[in-house]
Parts: sequence; structure tokens; C-alpha cells
Amino acid sequence: MSPPVSGKGKESGAARILGSGTSGIAELLIFHPVDTVAKRLMSNKLKISEVGLSNVIFREHAAAPIGRRMFSLFPGLGYAAGYKITQRIYKFGGQPWFNDIIQRNYKSSFTNTFGERKGKLMMQALAGSLTGIGEVALLPLDVLKIKRQVNPEAFRGRGVLRIFMEEGTGLYRGWGWTMARNAPGSFALFGASAFTKDYVLGIQDYSKATWTQNFIASIAGAVASITVAAPLDVVKTRIQNANFETKVSGVTVMRELLRDEGPLALFKGLTPKIVVVGPKLIFSYTIAQSLIPWFANYV
Repeated sequence: MSPPVSGKGKESGAARILGSGTSGIAELLIFHPVDTVAKRLMSNKLKISEVGLSNVIFREHAAAPIGRRMFSLFPGLGYAAGYKITQRIYKFGGQPWFNDIIQRNYKSSFTNTFGERKGKLMMQALAGSLTGIGEVALLPLDVLKIKRQVNPEAFRGRGVLRIFMEEGTGLYRGWGWTMARNAPGSFALFGASAFTKDYVLGIQDYSKATWTQNFIASIAGAVASITVAAPLDVVKTRIQNANFETKVSGVTVMRELLRDEGPLALFKGLTPKIVVVGPKLIFSYTIAQSLIPWFANYV
């Protein structure tokens, strides 16, 4: 299915918000349980062969009926909704905005340095990296979502407002590691996607890509992004899923992880993230890339 030919030119801010927001809602409804499984696997410090995969994934509900076990994969859905929809609007709607700024002010510099074709790709990738760095502003929502998924006892019956008042800047714990993870991860996501569209599919105007072409480009971007960000993602997740009063640094987490579990532990959860969680990013990125140009025809 190809997007209709637009007569309105450049995509509007409303089109970007609608397209990316729709992708976030669709992703949340389908993939929240998958995200919970991945987070619990990354947070697990024991050998799965010793404790059992079911106990890691379903925890205290491992022996419960199948319905209750599946429902246990939806903890913190409210936090997830607030985070995921906002995050997708910012990420997929914000990257084109950063790209517009770079093109408007630095296009000639990129063209002179990399050439016209490669310069275009580098601007897409850099815009993605800047978007990823700015994503740290949404960190408190991500922290609350992860704690609900893997450490719900950390809440101790407190509501959201009370947590924000009591924890304050503590909700930004791990912000440096989040930025360090997001910068190369988002660079790889948007850069690999643009590379695939340009060099593999031969698309010059990315907004004219079909759903199938967006899907192919999203696969390349998602796999590249997940792989590049995997080690720092494990560190970030372990910082965030600890109790609120625990103030352990990323360096300490990294040192203990390497000492106790070995370097391969930096890639814990990579396989399920690529095989299972990867489609979540592919799904939402494909929808956002396809719907933003579509909405541009009507808003």
C-alpha cells in the first residue's frame, strides 16, 4: 500500500504527532507483555537453568492458571501508556524536527564533508541521535514503568504524585547511562533505516516509501539499534529496577556485572529483544513512517 500523493508539501507537526502517537498506542496494546518479559530477563541475575524460565518470567504467578499468568505480564500498564505514547510521539515525531533544523542550518557542511547522498544519511542519523539524547526528559515515566514490571514492591502503596514529591531528582537516576545508550542506539535506528531506503531500496524521497519499504527499512534500523544499545541497556535497566533508596552507580553495576556474570552478561536479553521485542520497534516505526505522510494529506 502506497501513501497517497500529498498536495501539502512538508509534513506538519500535527501529522507527526498523529502518526507517531497512533504507532505508540498500537504498540502498547500488542507488545506490553513482551516488554515485561524482556525486562525481567535482563534483570535476572541467576542462572535460568537453576530457577526455571517460568519463575523468571511469571515470578510468584508461575504456578497460577494460564490466564492469571498472562495477566501478570501487564503490570504498570498506566505508566507504560503514559511513557510509551509520549515516547513514540517524541522519538518518531521529534526526529524529523531535528532533521529539519540540521538541514536548514548545516546542510552545506554535511554535503561538503560527506557528499550529497551520504550527507543526507548522516543528517538523518544525527537527528536520531539528538532525539535519543533528549529522550532522557521522559526518564521518570520509564523508571516507574520498569519498576512496576520487575520490582513492584518498591512502590510500597505510594501513588504517582507522592512518588514524584518524595523521590524528586532520584527518578532521573541513570540519566547518564540512558543518554549514552540512546545516542548510538537512535543513531543506528534512523541511520540504518535511511541507508536501507537509499542504498538498498533506491528511495530518494523517504516520505514516498510504501508500507512494505518502510517495513524493510525498519527491520534494518531496529536490529542495528538494539544490538548497539544492548550493553548499556542492561546497565540502565538494573539501575532503574532497584529500590528507590538504593543509590548504586552505573560504574558499580557494570563492575559487579562483569565480575560476577562475565562480559556476555552485557548482552543478556539481546536474543529475545531482537526476536521478540525487535518486532515491537519494527511495528511502531513502520506505522509511524507510513502514517505521518498519510496524515500530512489531511492536517
